[in-house]
Amino acid sequence: MSIKTPEQLYETDFYAWTQTQAKELRRFARTRPNVPLDLEHLAEEIADLGKSEHSAAVSFVRLIMQHFLLATCSPASEQRRHWLDEVDEFRSRLEDKLTPTIRRDLEAGLDAIYIKARRNVARKMRRHDEDEAATALPSECPYTLHQILGDWEPEDEDGRR
Repeated sequence: MSIKTPEQLYETDFYAWTQTQAKELRRFARTRPNVPLDLEHLAEEIADLGKSEHSAAVSFVRLIMQHFLLATCSPASEQRRHWLDEVDEFRSRLEDKLTPTIRRDLEAGLDAIYIKARRNVARKMRRHDEDEAATALPSECPYTLHQILGDWEPEDEDGRR
């Protein structure tokens, strides 16, 4: 595995770059340089830029899962096309946020993301008197990251895509 320069990392994995740069700024601040820079706050802001990208990616994955669950499990089948259209938009926006590091983090956190997605969909279904459908939602994540990021669409109750 080759070590990337900060410039290469910036171009290939912005999230990893922000975390590395923040760490280096904090290390530099510990040397107490006599420069008119607020190094601690600069480091915090740079780290937060990456965290914002990471958080947005997690949110899009959760939204995609929620729409998959609705398209698959909700009795409101007339909304299915709308939900899948929204999945296309979420995927496009997620693609803009993905870096190798964020992708690895999403893969590792997929089950935790699903728990929140399932909880949100169950609440929505119950608000629309879909209690039986809410109870029947899969307890474990039925989706892979490949399915979430790709062109895959879940089948409806009748096995249609």
